[in-house]
Amino acid sequence: MLNGDNSLTSLEICAGGGGQAIGVERAGFRHLALVEHKAEACATLRLNRPSWKVIEKDLREFEPERDAGITTVDLLAGGVPCTPYSIAGLQKGASDERDLLPAALELTKILRPRAIMLENVKTLAKSREFSDVRSQIIETLGNLGYEVHFEVLDAQNFGVSQTRQRTLVVAIQKGFKTFQWPIGSWELPPTVGEVLRESMQSRGWKGAHEWAQLAHDIAPTIVGGSEKHGGGDLGPERAKQKWAKLAVNGNSTAQQVPGPDFVLEHGVGRGGRKGYPKLTPEQVAILQGFPADWQFAGSRTARYRQIGNAFPPPVAQAVASSIADALRHSAADEAA
Repeated sequence: MLNGDNSLTSLEICAGGGGQAIGVERAGFRHLALVEHKAEACATLRLNRPSWKVIEKDLREFEPERDAGITTVDLLAGGVPCTPYSIAGLQKGASDERDLLPAALELTKILRPRAIMLENVKTLAKSREFSDVRSQIIETLGNLGYEVHFEVLDAQNFGVSQTRQRTLVVAIQKGFKTFQWPIGSWELPPTVGEVLRESMQSRGWKGAHEWAQLAHDIAPTIVGGSEKHGGGDLGPERAKQKWAKLAVNGNSTAQQVPGPDFVLEHGVGRGGRKGYPKLTPEQVAILQGFPADWQFAGSRTARYRQIGNAFPPPVAQAVASSIADALRHSAADEAA
């Protein structure tokens, strides 16, 4: 469905704080609507893109034509909740009340988009426990006329300073050019210190350069917590130990970056004036690949959850660009 302006359209579901939506937009898609049920995340989307049509509603209650005037779309994209398939969760999969994969598949039946792009945790593609779920996705979409592709991509291969492996499910209607996964870079991404040095010294902290040298590797996977648990710190104990190796105190996030009187010492320190610095939610957003001017609404914990649960925009852009390339060419074009 190419429009008169030759643009491709998209419907973003489970939009969260906008990580995937930013990447899809950068790839040349025009969002017809974004569906998200959390008020803070909807506020974030409206704050940064007042022109976007943001629908604050549970996906299972969303009716595209009634709620957004959408009857068809080029791309249905979204990061459906990962907790049902996460090692950190109970791995209930399809039996988990938070599982929205069925709702995404139902939307596909209604809209018949030309392409689908769904993001989830690595275990959805790799765990034997979820082989039935994968088979269901392939069978359901195959019966609707789609070629289905599963792949696990790591954000660090797309310039993001973080180890972050995620499952991507891409489905393209038969008759278009064969979809090709984007090829990541062989170059190492910048280190945490390189990425955050400037912000660490923004309030006059003279130890920022020394700290940046200690933060000489990429970040571990940033964990945002679920709706009911987590989000106040940088993850479980094992993650905090990895952060400590980067001279970061992962016990919580900070309201602001260190000031001139902060003393860099080994350990978590006391009173917030000594030890390893904590990261602000905004610094974590930079490590997720968000643009520096992207603002997040809500409390500090709510902002961090939006950031930690996001799909890094650079990875979303790379995948969506490959989808756009497929949609702009038919199978006949490819054969010729």
